[in-house]
Amino acid sequence: MGDFFGSIWWLIVTLGLLVTFHEFGHFIVARKLGVRVLRFSVGFGRALWRRVGRDGTEYVVAAIPLGGYVKMLDEREGEVDPAESHLAFNRKSVAKRFAIVAAGPIFNLVFAVAAFWAMFVVGKPDYQPIVGRVDGIAAASGFERGDKLVRVAGEPVATWTDATLFLAKAAIDREPTAIEVLDARGSTRTRTLDLTKMAPQADDIGLGAIGMVPAQFLLKPEIGEVRQGPAGRAGLRAGDVIESIDGTAVADFGEVSKLLTALPTGTAVDIVVTRGGERRSFAVTPEKLRQDDGTEYVGIGIAPKRATAEYDAVLRYGPVAAIPAAFAETWRMTRETLALLKRMVLGQASLKNISGPISIAQFANASAELGVAWFLFFLAVLSLSIAIMNLLPIPILDGGHLLYYLIEAVKGSPVSEKAMAAGQYVGLAMLAGLMGLAFYNDILRLLS
Repeated sequence: MGDFFGSIWWLIVTLGLLVTFHEFGHFIVARKLGVRVLRFSVGFGRALWRRVGRDGTEYVVAAIPLGGYVKMLDEREGEVDPAESHLAFNRKSVAKRFAIVAAGPIFNLVFAVAAFWAMFVVGKPDYQPIVGRVDGIAAASGFERGDKLVRVAGEPVATWTDATLFLAKAAIDREPTAIEVLDARGSTRTRTLDLTKMAPQADDIGLGAIGMVPAQFLLKPEIGEVRQGPAGRAGLRAGDVIESIDGTAVADFGEVSKLLTALPTGTAVDIVVTRGGERRSFAVTPEKLRQDDGTEYVGIGIAPKRATAEYDAVLRYGPVAAIPAAFAETWRMTRETLALLKRMVLGQASLKNISGPISIAQFANASAELGVAWFLFFLAVLSLSIAIMNLLPIPILDGGHLLYYLIEAVKGSPVSEKAMAAGQYVGLAMLAGLMGLAFYNDILRLLS
């Protein structure tokens, strides 16, 4: 329940900040270019708070915090006093109207740069890109425990966040990817991750599908709990550290399950543990057991000792050095977002990558729990996404209006009202379909 209310709260905070900044871009540029603003609303629906400023603008905070708008004086939307016609949006030149509409997405870009700058100054904790356990594609490609990723497809990586981003892009393309690593012996090597072996239609493009587990996420093979079953009957106890299973050394708890699952049920295995500084051996026979959710598995009835991975890297710059770093990060995330959009349009990436308000709320809550720097990172990425989405040439979005103005500038006259109305209907249909898909993906994620 705490996560539920936390997600709602941080969704409101997130959208409140980003929507306000976006609409403020439209508002301030419209005012500077001589357009009268009638209403500045954060949210839709019934007004929760309302005030009329000295400038005559009505400022509103509405009940549904999923957007906002700036309503300007416009002769196409109602009668305008002839004495104020020069203040109407539709009377302004194409260049001024273009600037007013473009200001919203541009302000989102500015917000992203500022948020990245603040993130670098505060310092974002992360994990060094050191490989812990390898299997599957990574193991077949020659990766080893202890490899530290230095470059992925020529792109430098400093943390697992960087590495995951570039590896996900390579996984979408299903292409062999050159990765420069510093191995456990201190030698620099270039390994080729053969991502052509990934299933063509697989939606999972994360580290698990590639076969890499970060070293920081490995669990010590220490028994945290002995449940009813073979382990308890054989004499294993909580606190025992598993050294080997049937002669195979165990380095982390994840290997325990793999080794036991590979063995036939009903066959006793020799498990060597360390207890109180002494090595002891136990003969344990794996059985089919049932988890709390009812699913069956082959095991001996033990659970790991819970542990939280500790950060071992921090991305931090001084206030001056953080400026170019923020611009570089904004450009990098913009480039990767556009590349993902292109892949989705071409059918190379799954449409399941599209997220809606539910996922945004969950990500907002999770990033806020990780600390200020991670929340700033989330805000920057989301603000960038809002800017890019609004610049898409879809009627009803800012990008659609900008397209109309470009056409007007070329042909020398405005787009006809009939064509504009038809475009609005198309835009509404496209936006409704996009939102429907986003909600559908959110619900699927919740159910799974």
